[in-house]
Amino acid sequence: MKGGRYLGSLKGAHTPGSQEEGLNDVQEMIKTEKSYPERRLRGVLEELSCGCYRFLSLADKDQGHSSRTRLDRERLKSCMRELESMGQQAKTLRAQVKRHTLRDKLRLCQNFLQKLRFLADEPQHSIPDVFIWMMSNNKRIAYARVPSKDLLFSVVEEELGKDCAKVKTLFLKLPGKRGFGSAGWTVQAKLELYLWLGLSKQRKDFLCGLPCGFEEVKVAQGLSLPSFPPISLVYTKKQAFQLRAHMYQARSLFAADSSGLSDPFARVFFINQSQCTEVLNETLCPTWDQMLVFDNLELYGEAHELRDDPPIIVIEIYDQDTMGKADFMGRTFAKPLVKMADEAYCPPRFPPQLEYYQIYRGNATAGDLLAAFELLQIGPAGKADLPPINGPVDMDRGPIMPVPVGIRPVLSKYRIEVLFWGLRDLKRVNLAQVDRPRVDIECAGKGVQSSLIHNYKKNPNFNTLVKWFEVDLPENELLHPPLNIRVVDCRAFGRYTLVGSHAVSSLRRFIYRPPDRSAPNWNTSGRLPQGCRVLYKVGRPSRPAGEVVVNMEPEVPVKKLETMVQLDATSDAVVKVDVADEEKERRKKKKKGSSEEPEEEEPDESMLDWWSKYFASIDTMKEQLRQREASGIDLEEKEEMDNTEALKGPMKGKEKARAAKEEKKKRTQIPGPSQASEVPEKKKPKIDELKVYPKELEAEFDNFEDWLHTFNLLRGKTGDDEDGSTEEERIVGRFKGSLCVYKVPLPEDVSREAGYDPTYGMFQGIPSNDPINVLVRVYVVRATDLHPADINGKADPYIAIRLGKTDIRDKENYISKQLNPVFGKSFDIEASFPMESMLTVAVYDWDLVGTDDLIGETKIDLENRFYSKHRATCGIAQTYSIHGYNIWRDPMKPSQILTRLCKEGKVDGPHFGPPGRVKVSNRVFTGPSEIEDENGQRKPTEEHVALLALRHWEDIPRVGCRLVPEHVETRPLLNPDKPGIEQGRLELWVDMFPMDMPAPGTPLDISPRKPKKYELRVIVWNTDEVVLEDDDFFTGEKSSDIFVRGWLKGQQEDKQDTDVHYHSLTGEGNFNWRYLFPFDYLAAEEKIVISRKESMFSWDETQYKIPARLTLQIWDADHFSADDFLGAIELDLNRFPRGAKTAKQCTMEMATGDVDVPLVSIFKQKRVKGWWPLLARNENDEFELTGKVEAELHLLTAEEAEKNPVGLARNEPDPLEKPNRPDTSFIWFLNPLKSAHYFLWHTYRWLLLKLLLLALLLLLLALFLYSVPGYLVRKILGA
Repeated sequence: MKGGRYLGSLKGAHTPGSQEEGLNDVQEMIKTEKSYPERRLRGVLEELSCGCYRFLSLADKDQGHSSRTRLDRERLKSCMRELESMGQQAKTLRAQVKRHTLRDKLRLCQNFLQKLRFLADEPQHSIPDVFIWMMSNNKRIAYARVPSKDLLFSVVEEELGKDCAKVKTLFLKLPGKRGFGSAGWTVQAKLELYLWLGLSKQRKDFLCGLPCGFEEVKVAQGLSLPSFPPISLVYTKKQAFQLRAHMYQARSLFAADSSGLSDPFARVFFINQSQCTEVLNETLCPTWDQMLVFDNLELYGEAHELRDDPPIIVIEIYDQDTMGKADFMGRTFAKPLVKMADEAYCPPRFPPQLEYYQIYRGNATAGDLLAAFELLQIGPAGKADLPPINGPVDMDRGPIMPVPVGIRPVLSKYRIEVLFWGLRDLKRVNLAQVDRPRVDIECAGKGVQSSLIHNYKKNPNFNTLVKWFEVDLPENELLHPPLNIRVVDCRAFGRYTLVGSHAVSSLRRFIYRPPDRSAPNWNTSGRLPQGCRVLYKVGRPSRPAGEVVVNMEPEVPVKKLETMVQLDATSDAVVKVDVADEEKERRKKKKKGSSEEPEEEEPDESMLDWWSKYFASIDTMKEQLRQREASGIDLEEKEEMDNTEALKGPMKGKEKARAAKEEKKKRTQIPGPSQASEVPEKKKPKIDELKVYPKELEAEFDNFEDWLHTFNLLRGKTGDDEDGSTEEERIVGRFKGSLCVYKVPLPEDVSREAGYDPTYGMFQGIPSNDPINVLVRVYVVRATDLHPADINGKADPYIAIRLGKTDIRDKENYISKQLNPVFGKSFDIEASFPMESMLTVAVYDWDLVGTDDLIGETKIDLENRFYSKHRATCGIAQTYSIHGYNIWRDPMKPSQILTRLCKEGKVDGPHFGPPGRVKVSNRVFTGPSEIEDENGQRKPTEEHVALLALRHWEDIPRVGCRLVPEHVETRPLLNPDKPGIEQGRLELWVDMFPMDMPAPGTPLDISPRKPKKYELRVIVWNTDEVVLEDDDFFTGEKSSDIFVRGWLKGQQEDKQDTDVHYHSLTGEGNFNWRYLFPFDYLAAEEKIVISRKESMFSWDETQYKIPARLTLQIWDADHFSADDFLGAIELDLNRFPRGAKTAKQCTMEMATGDVDVPLVSIFKQKRVKGWWPLLARNENDEFELTGKVEAELHLLTAEEAEKNPVGLARNEPDPLEKPNRPDTSFIWFLNPLKSAHYFLWHTYRWLLLKLLLLALLLLLLALFLYSVPGYLVRKILGA
């Protein structure tokens, strides 16, 4: 009990139960497509955040409790930390919940729920749990375990156990190992118990939660025992009830038989009675349509308590087996709707509505039950007062009562049309191949059969395409029964073997809804092409009313910066109008007047290739993703504001005008993301682009299921933890077809349309499903983030392609030790649809010894793409060109494609003329009318406007849809041995050309660019202001022995050093030294390519791509110790600061980027000379200037370098002059006399002269003193 109080406050703060209830509500809203589920999720997060802070305030008061153990104290601190963090996260998350992020945030909330459950569970239980055993002949048969924390009593409501003082329904299970797995899911017995656990002093409250209306039977008097609970209770108040269980339908049940189906029936338990529905054979979506009546039910307690909290109903679903007992399939719980005797059986509460109940099998979901339950009190007049049970009792099925009319759904006559296209990838059944399959469709007891495929191997498509049947379905679409697809194999002697089945749980996406012709623009898509001029010609007599003109500028592509957005006064549409030519001229003059470099350079057409287009498109894709992330949040906020405004009601005119003004002011003051993003586009060269999808093409175009759908056929038992198989392993084939559900009779205007063929029903205009020969061209661009396959953490990948019997392995062209290989390959395969329609592109790891390992593979259904209305056979390019890198690669020209689409869609058009104009339906497209050939001559053409119409085909009324553009798709690579784990991504695209059409041209050359050989010549002339590192041994003067080291990044082992400028006293160094750096360079990627063996044991060279950067370092040479590093600079050869003209003008800010310095590229300038600063970090980890270097960079191609050779250092040919260094620059131990002369004379010459003079004076004085005595003696003696 020590930790009980703060644990209770944790539960009370925000119980996992209330959190779970809120999240279930959100999931239900998403499932039933109710509006604003994000608001409910925000409410759940708000409740969680408040609950966390409430817990913190309760725990703060409780912290100083004396009876706490150390574990209690530490756990309380841990809980406080976790809940404080959770409260802050919930608050932050609440602000981030938007419509497009709802599912992601819901997953994060589920994590909060798991954490709350973990925190609510005590690590050390202070009170043992309560066990309830069921005994038979002194043997323990079944048991239930109730956690004591759920039964703890407290006077504080937040600290009360969730099951304390409540009548609880317990399900007993098998003890020991028998209780684990599917065997333990069946209920051995159901008990209803009232449990209470509390302190002795609180025992007066132990009966507080029991239903009222009982008398206590206490222990006999005179035993001098203290007051104990009564030995039994006698209820004087009891109510008689009748339960009606309306079991209508179940869907998506567990597959319990090896056929992949089940024979389900439901068993309903209530109080001490149970009843079963009938058994329906071989279905996963049974419609029982049965009412079970439980009579003479006696419930105890007050009437109002029973009305508000009735006992729960247990519904279990079983699979009936001919041999042995029934298999448990799942269980769900429900509470009935209670009607007391004094209430009227009338709306809104009665009759009850059918509801969906989630069926659980263990912890996993196992389908849904559609049912309703009502508990009716039998009054004094008996059953006569109850609502009558209408409907026949004795039906074909036996004495079974159907669900009454008021509760069962209102039915309408529907027609279900089925398109039978074909069957694919059918696996063997009982070791025998499927040869003569047939498809059976069943829905609500009615159905239809397909025609028989006589030879599955030869042609797996059906002869008869469309069949239909009529059926009664509920008007409420959410209550529609599932549709079952079963494939059977017709074998000898009239035997039928089930191949597989599929249950379409929801028919909503197949329901045909006739267009509302009363609505304005009912036949248009409503969205106009972005970036085009759109004018509604209503008042002009020259064109018919409602005609829309879409204009493409003659400058292709349109420059975004040269369009101006204006708001038309007469409409709400934003119309893009071109800036006048005079304005353009004015801008050009301004540009000429400024000394800036040109904004945009025209790329050389001959230098461009497919990779130029690809890399430009990659940049565009990244920019679009950034913009989408930035604008997505603003859009959601705007929608939220609109919604709240709509709820508030319409604004007054003045308020609306004021709001519009404020919005306009905001727009002008704050540049939006779109404006900011347009600035860098100035510098982008004009290159035609393609669309790079960061995902599969199927994800972008709804799996190409615009009219042809794929249904996976399943067989075998659904997998559990122990037995059965996963969903992927149960797939035994695929059925291709479609459904169309509509109310009959069909509107007359649909059947009266031109060319309506009644045999095809709603599937008008579908192509023939006869076999067709197709040329499939697969372009594989590159792979990224491949999973390592070798011990060294790398892989040697190559491409393998499989289509039908064709198997191509490009083993010879494997790429050594790469996880991001660039393949740049194209493969041509001839295939026959439908027999060969599943394309597999795999990446294998090459091994010298043994078999090659599969890294990953991706599968593409080519058939759906080929027949799709999105025209995924060959992507529509951005512009039409007849030569160069952007050459049109489809054998059909844009005008031919447009004519064909109009013919197939029964659209009026295309009408070409006058030049540069085409009309399709009520859309008019205008654009350039001339094209330039290889010789620069201009010819008239209609292809530009036809291409414009194709690019905006989605805006054509009635038949319009988005056509697949020229693209590269990114597909995940998966490995069957590692299911669900992505092994990398592969960028590719697929073109398909029918063999009966004109042959396509040669494949595009997308082979990887070969690096170009260059030679970089760097001459180090001088250094200045180099820090002086050494102290002179004799004089103590500061000096440095300077030399300069340089290398290209990635070639550190080939670093080159100048000679040493010894004993520099001023930091000045003179070198005149030349470096030579040959390298291979990829201009498109701005990378240097290096090929080398990783080790002496490597089989072949590995290719590396690294940025082109030159490093220059300055060092102080030491003879008896390591050289000292003084400073360095790294120059990106594509963009580095232009060198200063003099050493004085060279500053540290040039390298740090603190000042605006013009950037140059050595690949454009070819020759650059100047001064650059050299930097190093000081003790405070800050940059400081440690020297300056004067250098000259000269870039030549390998051919130019061969024609004009130069020598390394100062060698021949073209030698450099020796530097004019001062006399002080020498090495002392090689020139001892010179060093002595310099050290003594240069430094101490005046001192030496003074000493010499003094020595002479002393010598003279000594001679004088020496000679004076003799001279004096001679003088005295007169000699």
